[in-house]
Amino acid sequence: MGRAGAVDWTNERNDGIQSMSRELSIALIGQQFMGRAHSNAMGQVNRFFDLKREVVKQIACGRDAGELRNFAARWGWNRSTTNWQEAVCDEHVDLVDIATPNALHAEIALEALAAGKHVACEKPLANSLEEAGRMRDAARAAKRQKTFVWFNYRRCPAVAFARQLIAEKRLGRLLHVRATYLQDWGGPQTERSWRFQKKFAGSGAHGDLNAHLVDLARFLTGESVVEVQGAVAKTFYPMRPLPGNPGKKGRSDVDDAFAFTASLSKGAVCTFEASRVAGPHQNANTIEVNGEAGSLRFSFEEMNLLHFYDAADGHREGGWRRIMCTSANDHPYAENWWPDAHLLGYEHSFTNMLADIVRSLSGQEPAVPLPDFNDAYETQRVLEAALIAAETRKAVQLSEVG
Repeated sequence: MGRAGAVDWTNERNDGIQSMSRELSIALIGQQFMGRAHSNAMGQVNRFFDLKREVVKQIACGRDAGELRNFAARWGWNRSTTNWQEAVCDEHVDLVDIATPNALHAEIALEALAAGKHVACEKPLANSLEEAGRMRDAARAAKRQKTFVWFNYRRCPAVAFARQLIAEKRLGRLLHVRATYLQDWGGPQTERSWRFQKKFAGSGAHGDLNAHLVDLARFLTGESVVEVQGAVAKTFYPMRPLPGNPGKKGRSDVDDAFAFTASLSKGAVCTFEASRVAGPHQNANTIEVNGEAGSLRFSFEEMNLLHFYDAADGHREGGWRRIMCTSANDHPYAENWWPDAHLLGYEHSFTNMLADIVRSLSGQEPAVPLPDFNDAYETQRVLEAALIAAETRKAVQLSEVG
């Protein structure tokens, strides 16, 4: 994997990564919202984290050549191309980072794995369960490459700390998981972008937002979803203004809101609710976990906080504790950033995750587990089960899906 003139170093760990360049050269496919978020993380990660490899922004790829040149210059990419095949097959590239619309994930990822590259991919993993399965199988067949999926909310210090509390049995036996992801930007005036077309997005709020919720539930509890029940999908605005031509409208064939219930492998009951039309919520990604011995809750709009309840306090003195998860000595990732209560934001979750990706590709353990294609496939199975349940109005066993 090393390149001409690069300095090699030997990793003492016996984990299959014996020798590699000190540089980690990246090709980014996608130049819009996620492309900016990922590029920012790449520019920050070696400044804030003490890592064994230096991230190099080698190639940026996008469809619009003019916009791409400006994007590459602004975000410090060495060069740019509108040909994604050229980017993923470049001999200098170690990691291909996919930040495109969902429909393009599978083709690019499969090509990158065939070219011997590590792959990081935005969520949901693919446009369909079938595509996700092919990506999972290709990743399993790869001998040396690793895969990653950008479920970045795992990297909020409060979420990672919540996982620690659950693993320590501070909540006891888990009973309920309640998760909502509510946004308000998808009203009738919103233009029909790719996110409102099934052929590009796979689904609407369900794949976009419920994917995060299902991943968080699985990540926090360490359990799997075994059954999906009571799923409801709703498209409130089937016709939307066309971009650049607001006088005309085109069909939106994805859900604007999607809700379902589920059961976890050890018996807990879950509810998931996603909406793009839930004003005035802007990015209300919330999850609450109730157990016999305690509860916790997290809201991304207050991402530095975790609320924790210890049932041992009883009714007289019991209640939610407000924990500021910014202590360098106590909370994951916090030591790499600012003094206590000097708050982190959305962009830091991507930098934290990229740091763990670099650690993984340096033979080190990440701070908390990283989702790979196999992990993301399991989340996609839950999303697929919910789609089936919404269509059939029947409960769906996960053992029957995928």
